[in-house]
Order: sequence, then C-alpha cells, then structure tokens
Amino acid sequence: MKIALAQLNYHIGNFESNTKKIIDHIKLAKADGADLVVFAELAVCGYPPRDFLEFEEFISLCEDAGKEIAEHCDGIACIVGLPVRNEQAAGKDLFNAAYFIEDKKIRSVAKKALLPNYDVFDEYRYFEPATQFECIDFKGVKIALTICEDLWNINNNPLYVSNPMDELIQENPDVMINIAASPFSYQHDDERRVVLSDNAKKYKLPLLYVNQVGAQTEIIFDGGSMVFDQDGNMLDEMDYFKEQLKIYTFEEGNIEGVAQEHQPVSDIAQIHDALVLGIQDYFVKSGFSKAVLGLSGGIDSAIVCALACRALGPENVMAVLMPSKYSSDHSIKDALDLVENFGCKHEIISIAEAADAFDSMMAGAFKGLPFNLTEENIQARSRGIVVMAMSNKFGYILLNTSNKSECAVGYGTLYGDMCGAIGVIGDVYKTQIYELAHYINKDGEVIPENTIVKPPSAELRPGQKDSDSLPDYDTLDTILFQFIELKKTSKDIIKMGFEEGLVRRIIKMVNGAEFKRYQTPPILRVSPKAFGSGRRMPIVGKYLT
Repeated sequence: MKIALAQLNYHIGNFESNTKKIIDHIKLAKADGADLVVFAELAVCGYPPRDFLEFEEFISLCEDAGKEIAEHCDGIACIVGLPVRNEQAAGKDLFNAAYFIEDKKIRSVAKKALLPNYDVFDEYRYFEPATQFECIDFKGVKIALTICEDLWNINNNPLYVSNPMDELIQENPDVMINIAASPFSYQHDDERRVVLSDNAKKYKLPLLYVNQVGAQTEIIFDGGSMVFDQDGNMLDEMDYFKEQLKIYTFEEGNIEGVAQEHQPVSDIAQIHDALVLGIQDYFVKSGFSKAVLGLSGGIDSAIVCALACRALGPENVMAVLMPSKYSSDHSIKDALDLVENFGCKHEIISIAEAADAFDSMMAGAFKGLPFNLTEENIQARSRGIVVMAMSNKFGYILLNTSNKSECAVGYGTLYGDMCGAIGVIGDVYKTQIYELAHYINKDGEVIPENTIVKPPSAELRPGQKDSDSLPDYDTLDTILFQFIELKKTSKDIIKMGFEEGLVRRIIKMVNGAEFKRYQTPPILRVSPKAFGSGRRMPIVGKYLT
C-alpha cells in the first residue's frame, strides 16, 4: 500500500481555498500511485477555528466541503480532519473528527478523545471527547487512526485519564496514522519527535504522522511530518515551514525506509523561518500586501524590517525614520544603511516639531514640573501618530517592533511604540534578537554592524540608554525565562543565585505591565510560553509579587 502525507497550509474559514487544495493533492497523490492520502487535523476549516465553530452555517459548510472532497476519492482513499456534529442527546455539539473516505463514500469517522485545554489550546470549549474507538480496514490493512493529542498521553506524568491507543491496540492494528495541528515553538520539535517515537516503540507499530504548516494570526505551524518504524526509529521527516506531499510504501507490516538521524537546526534559524512565514501568512490571509514600520536605527526595528523584506519583498515595505531632537546622527545613518542594503522604501519625517507643539500645548497644565517620562511618551506617541497616518493614507499595515524583554517589563509606550497590527518579535527576547541579527548577516552584512554593537537606546532624552531603566539584558532575560517560560517563583529564582532585590523588582515590573499587554497586538508565537492566549494572567491580581 502506498500512503501519501499531505503537509499543507490551510486558511481558517476559507472553504473554497482549503477544499481546492485538498482535492488538488488528492489528484496529485493518485497520479503518483498512492492508495491513501492523509491530510491534517481540521484541514477542511483550518485550525484553530475558535468561535467560528459556534455558527451553524460554518459547520454546514464543513459538511458540504467534506462531501465535495469525497466525490474526488475515486481510486484513492483519503483521511481528512473536520468538525462533525454530535448526534447524541448529551454532551457538546461537536466532535473534532476525521473522515475516512473510500470510493466516494465516508466509510468511517474517527473522533478525538484527548482535547487539549492549556496554553494556546481551547478545544474542550467546543468539542465532546470521544469514548469509542475503532480501527479502519483498508485493502487488508488495519489502521489505528488518532488525532494529534490522542498520542500525547504517553509520558510519565499523564495529563489525561485515558489513552485512545490503549483501546485501539486491542484490535491488533497494522499501522498507526496520526493527523495533527501541532503549533511551532523552538523547543517543540524535539519533544514531538520523542513522543511519536515512544508511541511506535510502545505499541510496536509503524507510525505515519502528518502536521500542517502555515500561520494563523499568532500561531505558527511548522510541518515536520514524520514516519517511524515499529522500533521507534525515524525513517523520514518532511520539510519545516513548507508545503510538501510525500509517498511512503507500507508492506508486510513495515514502512520502507532506512532509519534517519535527525539533523538539528538551531533555535535561531527556526525562529527566523517561523517569523518570516508568520508575517507572510498574516498578510496573505488577511488580504494585505504592504507593511509600514518605524525604523529607528536600533536593532529591534532593523530585525523587523529585515524579516518583513524577506517575507513580503522590499518593494512592499515602507520604513519610516522619525528622528527627534534627541536622535543621534549615527542612528539615522544606521537606519539609512539598512534601507539601502534591503532596498525597501523609506521616508524621513521628524517628530521634533510635533513634540515641541505638544510640550507648548501642555505647558500651562505642567507648569513648574520637570521633564520626565511624560515628555518621553509624548515623543513615542507622536511617532505612533505618524506611522498610523502612513497606514491610513497608503493602506500599509503597521508592524510592531517591541521585543519580548520590553513586553515583559512594560518598557514601551501604549499608543506609541506598542501600537501595530501584528507583533513580529514580541516573543523573542533581546538576547535572541542579537542572535537573529548575526543569523541574518551570516551570508554578508545587511544589518549594519553599528546597529548591533551600539548600546540600545530609545533616544527620548539626552544620552539615554536602556540600561538606565533595565538590568543588563543577559541577566534580565535569564530571570524572565525562569519566570515566564518555566513558571518559577521569585523564591525559586533567588535560590539560583540572583540578587533578591533584583528578582523581586523584575517580577514586579512583569506583573505591573499586564494591563499594557492586554492592549498590544497579537504576537507571533515562537516560544513555549508567549504573551497572549497562551499566558492568561489577571491584571489586578496580587499573587507572584
């Protein structure tokens, strides 16, 4: 039997596009001699559909698409994910399910049992967990079909009280197939590989796993579909961040292939590729084509400009230089050098006059009070007005350039440098930003060296440096990672050898900035714990001080 895995990029709610893509790949797989082609979890509607699932018409459109797909399964079978109605009297209205289609008929429906309800996942909000399991017989082969999380309850600390494969294995299947929507983080690929390998070893069955690829607003899917033999050896791993169709031969209980060594890719390389795809899909799937950003001459905006040029083409990127009376000449030069290196569009619009006008306008109300953060924020908000005006006038979409370190401690101005439609690097720590700069420059300098080596500064007052307000970034990011990603308490972090006052100050800044993060744009997720839907903290809570 020849089994094709179709690793594709879907668009949530775009039934016409998704259905056409699925049908096209059924035809391609059939032309290449495949007996069965396998598509990802909720491929028909895209993942995660969220509250679209509460619309009756949305579910009907899923059903209609499933029937249309079935009409093309003639001489080839397919497995495809979609939501299906729960016809029982009790429980939630829907199942997260997969059709097995053969000879233009829906022969079987597999339903997901383990519904993740953590981090970015919220499936139990919509779906009823399956309680009955049955293998699929096809061409004399018994297939144990599971959906994503159904294979993840295998570690030493089970998250769920049941395990679907423990039920399916009682029917003596010949092969396991798992369809998934497994989001990217730079740590997730290794974990996923181990989980799948452990399943193959535990059940002594070969395993074919198909993941989807592409970005859905902030969530990015990396692909990396895999095939394992019954001893848990990886036979193949498909490309990351790319669509791909590959065919594997299953014969006499084995999948043809020789065990492959995993070729590790650096975290920074994965983050780079993920962010480029995230920008690309945000624009394409939203119907946008042109981006605008503020380019300061600093490293954060340089990275975002570089990524945007690679994602959209430099001709579609507008970089706006907005010097203030405190901006240094080298910052303007660094920004212009970057623009020249990438070939994107640019404008120079000084905010000095606007900031002076605000200062003059507020002089009476602020009489006798010294220059402080207020005047700094006026400058940042003046810049926000300029880039939003460019967005409105020319149809650009504004890219936010705040990094994760700044987002964490609130080192940013609401309605100023924190505005934008999508946060490109809001899940990338400042120390990782420097690594990204070196990665982008690996084939030649495009981000000016001075942008990388100079001390970071917002340049909102004379001689300002980030270090005036923040700890050294190496220390700051280490503490933030322990607190945010690893969920360590202040006591835990202090025991690691960090100074108590510093730890408590940083955690206080993180907690105090929660109200700002509630008002920021969605952030492209590349870490195990990103701000947004994956980290839900109360604004006025007092715990974790």
